Amino acid sequence: MNIENFLISFRMDSNHKTIYLVDDNMTNLMVGKNALAKYYNIITLNSGKLLLKMLEKNIPDLILLDVDMPEMSGYDVIKIIKSKKETKHIPIIFLTAKNEDENELEGFSLGAIDYITKPFSPIRLLKRIEVHLIMEAQKKSLVAFNNNLKEIVETKTKSVFELQNTILRTMADLVECRDDITGGHIERTTHYLSLLLNAMSDCDLYREKIASWNLNLLLQSAQLHDVGKIVIKDDILLKPGKLTPEEFEEIKKHASFGEKIIEKIEKNTTDQSFLEYARVFALTHHEKWDGSGYPKGLKNEEIPLEGRLMAIADVYDALVSDRPYKTAFTHENAVDIIMSSKGTHFDPNLADIFFSISDKFKNVKVKPDV
Repeated sequence: MNIENFLISFRMDSNHKTIYLVDDNMTNLMVGKNALAKYYNIITLNSGKLLLKMLEKNIPDLILLDVDMPEMSGYDVIKIIKSKKETKHIPIIFLTAKNEDENELEGFSLGAIDYITKPFSPIRLLKRIEVHLIMEAQKKSLVAFNNNLKEIVETKTKSVFELQNTILRTMADLVECRDDITGGHIERTTHYLSLLLNAMSDCDLYREKIASWNLNLLLQSAQLHDVGKIVIKDDILLKPGKLTPEEFEEIKKHASFGEKIIEKIEKNTTDQSFLEYARVFALTHHEKWDGSGYPKGLKNEEIPLEGRLMAIADVYDALVSDRPYKTAFTHENAVDIIMSSKGTHFDPNLADIFFSISDKFKNVKVKPDV
């Protein structure tokens, strides 16, 4: 199914979701309305004050809110919206032409769920909105379910787990729809982790630690290891070439950003346990055994086992995948590179486990998302 047909079917299923598009620039309002009107009910507003007045009578499914507006900025408006019981639940995506990370983080801290840099691609705008509306629907279902959980816990435990997995998968899809050069990366790395865990179990490596894990939940949570990339600017994340040293420093921030994003979600949910693994994966998968990794420079067993495992899965997939700045390495070359970094980049015990089952890695075939 092509994206147009998919979005048309999604709009019908969602009963014509209503979106408020708020921007003081008439050109931006026209462009945004033309891109979205086929799939959603679009109400365009040219000021924050008018938006607040509209919200007194009608609550939309989502708000696209410009940051830089006269009289009331987007930040001023979202503070008011999030302070009111009637409107605080409305998902808000900021529209911004700014590039500073501080502005983006401020938006997240005030309750925004995403930001989109102007001028925006209509297809990318549609995809981002679609993913967030799906997530909001799933969150509402989860909240409603939890309100009655005491009465139905025995019969609904499986449903809760499946819903949690769906939320994790949808958040992971949001990352991949932004970082669209790495389609399939999340699914492949999850496969690699499963192979490593099975091999570790066979030889009793780190047995006590693994015994304390919920392995199904851990594997689902691994999908969010790159969730911090939603804060990285599009012109860096989607750059069709090798990054400059300065750009690479920006990319490196995604590990810390990932931890902050998951902590933000944890503060707003009654069941935080299913995000604990995700937070560890997001923060520590770029740490190195010798302490030369980021963001904290942890070394040896200071690095959580989850992060040490993901480091191998993540690097292997990067090596055997095409990138704008390189062609894919062969499986054999990738194995050689990982083993040459045993004891420096990677936990030596885990590197040996990887080597013993590396042929199974070669057989993991997951088609990229299209």
